[in-house]
Amino acid sequence: MTAAHPQDAQIRALYIEFLDAWNRRSGAGVAAGFADDGDIIGFDGSRHSGRLSIASYLRRVFGTAETAAYIGLIRSVRPISEGVAVLHAEAGAIPPGGNDIDPSQHSLHTLIAVSETGRWRIALFQATPATWADQPDARDVLTAELRGVLAPR
Repeated sequence: MTAAHPQDAQIRALYIEFLDAWNRRSGAGVAAGFADDGDIIGFDGSRHSGRLSIASYLRRVFGTAETAAYIGLIRSVRPISEGVAVLHAEAGAIPPGGNDIDPSQHSLHTLIAVSETGRWRIALFQATPATWADQPDARDVLTAELRGVLAPR
């Protein structure tokens, strides 16, 4: 078993801030968490490099298209090397105007974080569609778990 990362809370907060900015539809907010030379690989496979390019791209996306809201479940944060960590999450999406998870939009999120003079930044964020062709029940299990997060308390 891999030990938890010593700055686990800061790296988790980086991902939560990413999701919050995405759900607010703020290109600048999403990009703010990235390293200057960070990369984002979207659900559709598009890749954008550099904080300014990411901000510009997402401003266009948010300005021209309705985007789903993400709900993410962090599964692990672990060190890769000194000053580098990987966060794995599973995410669901609520379509624009909707109030429920769309199981066809589940994704796996991978975030590589780097420490820049004590502040954690995103070096890479990738959203991969989660089709689970070889695990037919996995989609239903994740959908139920995400709906549990959405349920009023």
